Amino acid sequence: MTYQTKKISGLAVGCAFAAALGMAASSQSAAAADEKKEKCYGVAKAADNDCAAGEGTTCAGTSKIDYQGNSWKLVPAGTCVTMELPDDRKGSLEALDRDLPPA
Repeated sequence: MTYQTKKISGLAVGCAFAAALGMAASSQSAAAADEKKEKCYGVAKAADNDCAAGEGTTCAGTSKIDYQGNSWKLVPAGTCVTMELPDDRKGSLEALDRDLPPA
């Protein structure tokens, strides 16, 4: 009887641990989902843009030029225009006319 009780207790502890891990993972996912994001144009490296980019691209990962002005990347809200980019480029909340692929 004692062995059976220990076996059940160990199983209960294992289940409780697994449940705690599951809750921690879901709360982290919820926190990440709650973080506000915004489209930031002109900040993505070539082939690293998010979906629905401008002319010359069809979807995620199809931008042809680093910092292509009409492609965007989701970034944490409030960080787009303050990002440090090469050659004094700035991100924008609207599509830009710079660094576009040839037509």
